[in-house]
Amino acid sequence: MTVALVQTALELGLICSLTVLALFLSYSMLNVCDLSTDGCFTLGAAVGAIVAISGHPYLAILAAMAAGVCSGFITALLQTKMGVDSLLAGIIVNTGLYSINIAVMGGSSLLNMNKTVTVFTLMEDLLEGTPLAGQSKLVVAVLAVILVVVFLTLFLNTRLGLAIRATGNNPDMVRSSSINPVFTTIVGLCVANAFTGLSGCLLAQSQKSVDVNIGTGMVTIALASLLIGQTLLGRGGIFTRALGVVLGAFVFRLVYTIALRLDMPAFMLKLVSSVIVVLAISGPYLKSRWPMIYRRLTHGRAAAAKGGKV
Repeated sequence: MTVALVQTALELGLICSLTVLALFLSYSMLNVCDLSTDGCFTLGAAVGAIVAISGHPYLAILAAMAAGVCSGFITALLQTKMGVDSLLAGIIVNTGLYSINIAVMGGSSLLNMNKTVTVFTLMEDLLEGTPLAGQSKLVVAVLAVILVVVFLTLFLNTRLGLAIRATGNNPDMVRSSSINPVFTTIVGLCVANAFTGLSGCLLAQSQKSVDVNIGTGMVTIALASLLIGQTLLGRGGIFTRALGVVLGAFVFRLVYTIALRLDMPAFMLKLVSSVIVVLAISGPYLKSRWPMIYRRLTHGRAAAAKGGKV
């Protein structure tokens, strides 16, 4: 395993971990499975690319996050005000965002940013002549993850953050405590989708291109990374669990990158993602059942050996 392979997995893992942190907030804390992640990720990438191409790489980050907030607001509105099931609301928004994303990209399915100044090229200029020269992608990704993890830790320990967590645990109790679950759901999904938009924007600026399908499968990747993170560091406070989520994103990307280096056909990568999700979900269950399975296997071998002697 080369250093370049690990670094590539680390850079992509850190950028995509922002989407996993979004899922951590919406799925783990708010107990809402937001299936609009794929479209919101692409929306953040498209909006960020358009603004960066116009000459504002820093503003592109804020614009992408604002676009994510709008996406989250619509998803939450469908759930809380229009009686649409959370899963169906995510699917509806994700479907609608496909058309919106192409419209944002000017009717094209691909945007080229080769000559565009991005936050990564600006960071590269700042790091020139320092020991970190040539590590602009890693530095930007690390800074973004640190800021989001710190913000998320502080936010979820505020009064509003505790109300969001309580809404995910027991909405009926929240209503009886004079807390509006509609408001907490809207705020939670808006913040979560802002992280998703940021992740899409950074990935677009890192790759210097945006495809309308750049976000396809992100919800599966994020879910797998989230479950891996919960298996590794699923206990403790918000900060510890958030670090586990980031670590899970890195582990997933490392496996993904190894699969690519092994010349696995591109059409097989979705299957790899699905297998990782299954292992991440079933891993804790199989671990808890292993002692009983082991006893049965041992008993079966002992019975077979005894029967053989007879």
